[in-house]
Formats: sequence, structure tokens, C-alpha cells
Amino acid sequence: MPQTGKPEPLPPGSTIGILGGGQLGRMLALAAARLGLKTHVYSDESESCAFYVASETTRASFRDPKELAKFARRCDAVTFEFENVPDETVRELMQHVPVAPGPEPLRIAQDRFLEKSFLQQKGLLTAPFHNVASESQAREAFTALAGPAVLKTRRLGYDGKGQRIVKTAEDAARAFAELGGVPSILEGFVEFAFETSVIAARGQDGAFAAYDPALNEHEHHILRRSTVPSGLPEKKVQEAFAMARRIAEALNYIGVLGVELFVTKDLRLLVNEIAPRVHNSGHWTLEGCAVSQFEQHIRAVAGWPLGDPARHSNAVMRNIIGAEVEDWKQLAGRAGLHLYGKRVARPGRKMGHVTTISPGE
Repeated sequence: MPQTGKPEPLPPGSTIGILGGGQLGRMLALAAARLGLKTHVYSDESESCAFYVASETTRASFRDPKELAKFARRCDAVTFEFENVPDETVRELMQHVPVAPGPEPLRIAQDRFLEKSFLQQKGLLTAPFHNVASESQAREAFTALAGPAVLKTRRLGYDGKGQRIVKTAEDAARAFAELGGVPSILEGFVEFAFETSVIAARGQDGAFAAYDPALNEHEHHILRRSTVPSGLPEKKVQEAFAMARRIAEALNYIGVLGVELFVTKDLRLLVNEIAPRVHNSGHWTLEGCAVSQFEQHIRAVAGWPLGDPARHSNAVMRNIIGAEVEDWKQLAGRAGLHLYGKRVARPGRKMGHVTTISPGE
């Protein structure tokens, strides 16, 4: 083996471990299989739809060192499909097997205050924010922001969970108590024209690739639809790519990264959140590109060259949420349909998605 200091690419037949068993892990496993790679999904949940398509599975706690060591011995590399994997789990696994993206992106993305602070340190715009650790701090933070705001727990929470809109200082204090008095962050409202996201990838060799930004529409804090092209001017598209690259390089990132952005009416780009994983707003790449975000992530984790992220078609991706999946007979006639195989259709739960493509620009 050449003494380059860099790991050799994993050959076909190698096994990539995936922490988490949801739909993102499922689609990662399918992408790996297309490249001749095996997958071993590790999940602590009783129902994991990724189990149905993986080569091997383990159901155990993310904090069980014996099970993690057994899992690591069965894998040639490990990644994760959601950002609430304990960073201690990743550090434990790294004693036995390479893990990408690694613990530092997880540590930052898991804490909204650390995340916003990191972004500002890198010269990127965000909503104004204040740390909140008490009801009195909640009142003080609201006064400092001087307007409507959103109180969010620093850790956990997605699709609108762990958040409260507040319009007065007393609202902020009350919301802090209602959220359990846990460490939180108060963010000022951003007057934006629309929301977009960049799905980008960085390889083990430092190569960078980014997909066209999508126009994202939400319902009840859940992504409903992503459309490409987004309508963002080309100059701003390139600016968004540069922002994603700055984040990826600062984190020495390996894999696919989602960067959610607010676009203001005067076309300023503000970072809302970063996601150290494949992202819901990138599902359109399965039909709209020769190399999807899922294949791109597997390529990066395996040490393969990144694929071409170019879009060959316009696309509209629509999530299938909750009981909507019960209309599967009608949906079955659609091309671009992905059903995740989840057994229970709870309100607000993403059960699948469907992507419609049309000739590209």
C-alpha cells in the first residue's frame, strides 16, 4: 500500500456501517448496493425501515460499547443518517473503524447555540440569536432582539419540535418553562422571501461538489415540497456553493452536508441550519441527477471519487406525510415514487416521497 497517509478506497464487497435505521439510511443502503458495496445498519429503534434493505442489521443501544465494538468489526467504514447520534458513539467507533463525517460536525450540529456561533465565526450570516438558560435570560434576550422571535431548545428537536414562537418577553419566559427549562436559544425572526438549501459533498481527497439549490416549502414546520431550479440568480447560487464549501472545509468534512438558507427580499443569504448527513431537500437528486446525494455520500465515505452533481432535469419532490400513504393505489401509477416501508402512518411522519421531472433548462 502506498505510504500517502490517506486510506485506500474501499473495494466492491466492502461493508459500510450506517448508524440509524430511518429512510435516509434505507436510501443510503440502496445506493451502496448499486455500487457493489454491502451495508450494516445499526439502530436503537424497534422499527427501522432501513433494516429491510441492508446486508446486516444490529438493534442495540448507541451507548453499548460491546455491541458497538462487534458492529465495528463487521464494517470497513461507518457513517450515520441522522444527527442525534451521540458524538461519544462516534468516538467509540473511531477506536476500531474509520467514521465519516466524524464527531466534530455532530457536536456542532447537535447544539443550536454552538452551530450559530460556529457559523458566525466563519463569517456567515445567521438570524440574530441569544443563549437562554433561565426565564430571566429569556426575557432579557427578547428585549435585546426587540421583536418577535423563536425559542428553540439547544439540543434535539426537528420538524418544528422543541420550538415556540414568542411575541413578548413574558411569552419567552413562559415558553422556556414549557420546554422544560432546558438550555435554549432565542432567535430573531428573519424576513425572508423564500427558503433554499444546498446539498454539497466533500471527498476524502478534499474534492468538493454541490447540487443546484432547491426552493423549499414547509407545512406545519415539515418540508412539503422541494423544487429545482429554485429561481435563485446564478451569482447567488455560486455564493451559496461557496458558503457550503467554507463550512465543509472548516469541519474537514467527509460526506454529504445539507445547508439550509434563508433568502431575504434583497437576496442576502442567511444560514438557518446545517445537517451533517444526506438531506430531505436533496431527494430530488434520485431522479434529477445521474449521481444522487445518496450515492455521493457513499462514494465519499468509501473514498471513491465524487460523482458529477449536474442536474439533467427540472424536478419537484413532494413528501408523502402521515395518512397520505394510504392512497398508495393512486400513487402507484406515478413514476419517481419512493415508499419507505414504515408500518405506522403517524401524523407528521414522512412515509415516502414522489418526484416529478421535466426537461431541464
